[in-house]
Amino acid sequence: MHMRDRADADGSDLLLVDTGDRVEGNGLYDASEPKGLYTSDIFKEQDIDVICSGNHELYKQNSSKNEFHRTVPDFKGNYLASNLDIYNPETEKFEPLAPRFKKFITKNQGIRILAFGFLYDFAGNANNTVVRTIKETIREDWFQEAIRDRDVDLFLIIGHVPVRSPEYTLLFKTIRAVQWDVPIAFLGGHTHIRDYTTYDRKAAALESGRYMETIGFMSIDGLSTGGSSGIAPAPAKKGITFARRYVDNNLFSMYHHSRKNESTFPTEHGRNVSALIASSRKNLELDKLHGCAPRNLWVNRAPYPSDASIFTWLEKHVLPEQLSSSAERDGRPALAITNTGAMRFDIFKGAFTKDSTFLVCPFTSGFRYVKDVPYGAASKVLSILNNEGPIMQEVEEKHGLQSWMLVSPEQSAARRGSVPTDDKERLVRGAGQQVPLSESRGEKLDLIPGYTTHDDAGDDGDDTLHSKIAFYNVPNCIQAPVNFPRKNAAGVLQEPETVDLIYNEFIQVWVLQALKYLGEEYSSDDTEAYMEGKTFTDVITDWVSENWGTDGEVCP
Repeated sequence: MHMRDRADADGSDLLLVDTGDRVEGNGLYDASEPKGLYTSDIFKEQDIDVICSGNHELYKQNSSKNEFHRTVPDFKGNYLASNLDIYNPETEKFEPLAPRFKKFITKNQGIRILAFGFLYDFAGNANNTVVRTIKETIREDWFQEAIRDRDVDLFLIIGHVPVRSPEYTLLFKTIRAVQWDVPIAFLGGHTHIRDYTTYDRKAAALESGRYMETIGFMSIDGLSTGGSSGIAPAPAKKGITFARRYVDNNLFSMYHHSRKNESTFPTEHGRNVSALIASSRKNLELDKLHGCAPRNLWVNRAPYPSDASIFTWLEKHVLPEQLSSSAERDGRPALAITNTGAMRFDIFKGAFTKDSTFLVCPFTSGFRYVKDVPYGAASKVLSILNNEGPIMQEVEEKHGLQSWMLVSPEQSAARRGSVPTDDKERLVRGAGQQVPLSESRGEKLDLIPGYTTHDDAGDDGDDTLHSKIAFYNVPNCIQAPVNFPRKNAAGVLQEPETVDLIYNEFIQVWVLQALKYLGEEYSSDDTEAYMEGKTFTDVITDWVSENWGTDGEVCP
C-alpha cells in the first residue's frame, strides 16, 4: 500500500505479481484439514495485479480444485492460465483454469499492457488438470491473434517458468517474430534462485528466489504510452532501461523502501491481516513443540556425508530407526531410499515445532515397497539413481519426469543450465554462486550471512550486502539399511539373500525402471504401502518427538 502511494505521488505505476507455488512448505497451509483452510482468506487480502499457478498447486486434485473454486474467483480478472486447463465437474469438460491473457491500462501513465500467465512444461500434475506445452500453446489461434495486437506498449509474461528456459526462449522468439520492437518483461519462477537476464535490448527477465525470502523488483523506464481516458498519450523516450533489485523480505527492507518506520509503517488493514495470521496459527497449534534439535542440520550448507548434513542424519538415524518399527514385514531386512529433494529446508538448533515439520519436509508422500527383491539387484538401485544413465532418459520419454526433479530446485537450476555458465561451474565444484546464500563482494565488512547474487547485470542486484555461505551438492538419492543382520566377527555387514526395497513413493517410477534395467521386472501392481497412513513428514516428526522430545514448553 505504501509503495502504491509512492507511485501515485511521483506519477509512476506499480504492479504486484505472484508467479505461483503458494501451497506446501508452511504449516499455515499444510497443517489444516482440508489443506489451505486458512490461507485462502489470508491471500485474498492482498491486491495482486497478475497471478498464476505453480506446479505445487497441481500435484493433488484437492489443491487444484481449491485454485479453481477459491483463488481464481478471489483474484478474478487478474489470475491468468495461458496453458493450464482443469476439469469442471459442473460442465463435465476440461476448460481454462482462468483467462488465457488480459489487456489493461495502468493507472497513472496509461501504459497499455498485454499480460500472460504460464507454467513450465510440467508433467507431474494430477489427472484433473492438463498442462499444455508452450510449443503447443504458441500455435493456438487465441495466442497468435493476441500477440498481433498493435495497441500494446508492453508485453508482460509472468509464469512459474525459469528465466533461462526453453519455454521462455520460445515465447520470446514467437512474440519477436510478429512484434519486433515492443518491450517484453518476463517474470519467472520455479528454480528457487535470484536471477536476471536479457533477451535483447527491449526484453528482460527476472526471477525472485524462493520461499518468499525475496521481493524481486523490476523497473522499466522509457515505455511509450497509448494513453487512456484523461491521460494524454506519451511518446517513448530514446531508450528502454531495465533494472532489477532483490529485496530481502523483512521489516527493515520494507521500512526503508516505503520511507516509513516502526510507528508509521503499520496500517489498519495490515494489523487486521496480521491478527488473522496469528489466530490461524493458534488454531493450528503451529508453535507446538515436538522437540529440541541439539545442533544445526543442513541441506546444502554442509558436505554429504558429514555429521552436519541432514541427509546423513536421515540415513543413519531417522530412516533405519523409524522404518524398522513397521508391522508390515515383522523385522525383514530392507533397503530404504529417498530423494534428497524431499527435504526442503534446514533444521536449526533449538525448537522443532509443528510448523518446523512442514518447513523441513512439506510433502504428503508416504513410503511404498517391493517385497523380496534379490539383494544383488536392490543394492545397485541407488547407484543407478545417482547417475545420469539410460534409465533417466527412458523415464523422461515415458513419463515426462527428469532426473533434476529428484534434487532440490536450487541444485537442479545449475544442472539444467539455469544459472550463468561461470556460476554453474562454481556450483559443480561445491561453492555455489546463488544457490542460495553464497559469495560476498564485501567480506571486509561485518556482514550477516545471506544471498550474494551474480547475474547478467552484474553483482549489484542484492538490496542488502551479505557474507559468504558455502553450498555443497548432494546426490539425487540416499539409502539406509533397515533391520540388516549384525556384522560378523570381521566387522562386515552380513548381506541377506533378499530384501524389501522401500522408497519414498515420489520416486517409484525411477525405482521400478532401475530394477528393470537390472533384470528384475516389477510393475506398480507389485508394490504396496509401507507404514500405510504415515507420510515422510510424519516419520521425521515421530523420530524428533522420540529422540529430541522435552517435557517443557521451551528449549533450554
